[in-house]
Amino acid sequence: MLHTNSTAIPPVTLHDGRVVAVRSLQPDDKARLLQFGQALPQDDWLYLENDLRSPEIVARLANASNAEHWRQMVAIENDQIAAYASVRLSSGRTSHVATVQLIIGEGWRRIGLGRAMGAVIFDEAKKLQASKVVVEMLEAQRSGQAIFSRLGFRIEGTLVNHARDRFGKHHNLVVMATLVEAVS
Repeated sequence: MLHTNSTAIPPVTLHDGRVVAVRSLQPDDKARLLQFGQALPQDDWLYLENDLRSPEIVARLANASNAEHWRQMVAIENDQIAAYASVRLSSGRTSHVATVQLIIGEGWRRIGLGRAMGAVIFDEAKKLQASKVVVEMLEAQRSGQAIFSRLGFRIEGTLVNHARDRFGKHHNLVVMATLVEAVS
């Protein structure tokens, strides 16, 4: 079954007055997503799961835009991506659990876009009929933890030396989660 984003998302006005459109990632977003990834600060690359600087990875993501158990959303201003978020429903015994990812462009931080995109991707998890939503991030990513805390997520655990950055250094991984009915 192909996914279509039938629910229009109203434009989001940020704290600094800028307005972004939020919509599903489309196959023709490859160049925009690659440009977004290449513009991210070097420090971000230590922590990100997908290397959005890679044309192959960006093509894979954009081509999966209609996957049945996966939603990818972008915030757009002036035909450029300001943020990317995804939610993927697990399979098997954890098929009720969705995992989210959120990446905010450098010039778009601390103005409400992270919280707005977090809320949008949480709504997409509900549309996938997830009953639990999980986000994983490095312990050092305090801003990300704050965004998801405000959305009702709580820390379920910290996995010691569980993640490796691109230089091979180990980091603690924080797992945050919420039950869908707890914040509905």
